[in-house]
Amino acid sequence: MKRIGVFICHCGLNIAGVLKIEEMVKSLAGYPGVAHCEAYQYMCSDPGQTKLLEGIKDKFLDGVVVAACSPTLHEATFRNAAARAGLNPFMVEIANVREYCSWVHKDHPAEATEKAVRIIRGAVEKVRQNQSLTPIKVSVHRKCMVIGAGISGIQAALDVANAGFDVILVEKSPTIGGRMAQLSETFPTLDCSQCILTPKMVEVARHPRIKLYTNSEIQEVTGSVGNFHVKINQKAQYVDPDKCNLCGDCVKACPVLVPSEFDRGMSLRKAIYIPFPQAVPSTYTLDENYCLGLNPLRCSECARVCQPGAIDYCVSPRTIEADVGTIVVATGYDLYPKERIAEYGYGVYPDVVDGLQFERLLSASGPTSGEVRRPSDNTVPKDIVFIQCAGSRDERHNPYCSKICCMYTAKHALLYKHRVPDGQAYIFYIDIRAAGKDYEEFVQRAMEEDRILYLRGKVSKVFQQGGKLMVWGVDTLTGSMVEIPADMVVLATSMIARKSTGDVTRKLKIASDEDGYLKEAHPKLRPIESLTSGIYLAGSSQGPKDIPEAVAQGSGAAAKVVSILSSDELVHDPMVSDVEEVVCGGCGICISVCPYGALSLDERRNVALVNEVLCEGCGTCAASCPTGAAEMRNYTSRQVMDMICAALST
Repeated sequence: MKRIGVFICHCGLNIAGVLKIEEMVKSLAGYPGVAHCEAYQYMCSDPGQTKLLEGIKDKFLDGVVVAACSPTLHEATFRNAAARAGLNPFMVEIANVREYCSWVHKDHPAEATEKAVRIIRGAVEKVRQNQSLTPIKVSVHRKCMVIGAGISGIQAALDVANAGFDVILVEKSPTIGGRMAQLSETFPTLDCSQCILTPKMVEVARHPRIKLYTNSEIQEVTGSVGNFHVKINQKAQYVDPDKCNLCGDCVKACPVLVPSEFDRGMSLRKAIYIPFPQAVPSTYTLDENYCLGLNPLRCSECARVCQPGAIDYCVSPRTIEADVGTIVVATGYDLYPKERIAEYGYGVYPDVVDGLQFERLLSASGPTSGEVRRPSDNTVPKDIVFIQCAGSRDERHNPYCSKICCMYTAKHALLYKHRVPDGQAYIFYIDIRAAGKDYEEFVQRAMEEDRILYLRGKVSKVFQQGGKLMVWGVDTLTGSMVEIPADMVVLATSMIARKSTGDVTRKLKIASDEDGYLKEAHPKLRPIESLTSGIYLAGSSQGPKDIPEAVAQGSGAAAKVVSILSSDELVHDPMVSDVEEVVCGGCGICISVCPYGALSLDERRNVALVNEVLCEGCGTCAASCPTGAAEMRNYTSRQVMDMICAALST
């Protein structure tokens, strides 16, 4: 029989404030197989780990149960400590008595203590049957794929490439730069957005270690950390960038006009176009959704006038395949559809715009060359109302804070005043959240120096009356109704996850939260890691962020990538599935339910085979196997039944 040691953590008052630790020690000390039981205030501390090491050596323990907090926090900590004492780390189990007991039963200490004892007994039964395992070693493809080429994806790609590793950068749009490319200036320094972004965009295009694929999407991802196999679908490139000399004759000849996505529908573009002057790659894009030269051929004006012969209507999409060791997801954000906020009149009144549309009006390369003019009649608005939290912090829409709205609204109002000095800007706000460096000072400057009027309250309705937009709201500081006849209204709409992010999560088999943002492995200790090893998160794909945060997270993801690509080999958790071949009936159910593609059928022997490198130990195959042939290492059916019996016994 194994000699098992039980170590109970007080966790300050997190556990000991509810559970009766001394009673637990006495109860478990006499449990069959427990050779040693003790408690300590902080088991994860250095003295606590020393007690674990000494207990293993002095009591000749060959199994350990640590009763503490969630294993997602400190399982690796205690397993590493056990390994230093010469014990196989997979002979260590964590009994979660914090989240499962003390935190949820704080008003019932006696019952919580009894429950904790039962949980620990179950863990003892599991350790009793655990097998010593050896980590699986995996080779590494020294290449990284970055999905999304906004500022965060660009930063991640450059950092990895500058560390000496090859990068594949995949962007869905015709150009890189993301949302930052649409901005006029950036807060709080009012730097020109393009001035600080364009050099990085050009560096990406010219970097010898970065292969850029625009107009491309992820088609399929298989494999695991160190050995991902990816398929990338690139749309047909009807304009050859190597032949195109950017003369612009094709644009002049094109008869089709459509709304510009880059200008948020506030200007028109041709069916063949460059999204914006600083676009990278700097080449024309032919929009197959609007071009009359495709499906069927009804127009060939652009090809006819193209002297270099860069346009070819017969080009087909292509699939690129590659092997990479790691993946960074930086798919960015969208804005909450303004049509869902009917009370503000967006879509009904042309002079109600969102924040990105206002950015384009402020931009020198925008539809009005940087002059603030009303979309309806091209006049300069003298009274303008900014409405914050339009779709944010609202249970009817999105309950979370979009984080950047307070700052970019202050920026919008300040820039408006710079362009229209005799105009008046009003800002309706709930409260002001300006937590970044120099952010509070920026807001104060907008209030005091530029005389922007802040009104604490919510807007209830926006409607047209004569030539004005009537804004009805409440000033919650005075309790009075407010009515402002405005020339223009700007909505600070909620940030939301990109619609395409859901498709990416399914293909990568990573998790997203209830709001559609990518879910991190741990919000504090692993904020840029996904739950799937080797896949990292960057920028606003993980949640609302400003530019400094997005850049920092891109660099953080790159650091994680470099740490993996620098290794000669990786270690994979050996707690994976096993298939007992003599019991397996070859039905294939386990193969169909495996979310990682780790199982295959040996047709000659008619048995399921497990690829240990791909298996993540989720247990889906074991739960679905009708014969019981598939079982998890150190989590067998017998172990589970014995744990249940131990927990239920008196």
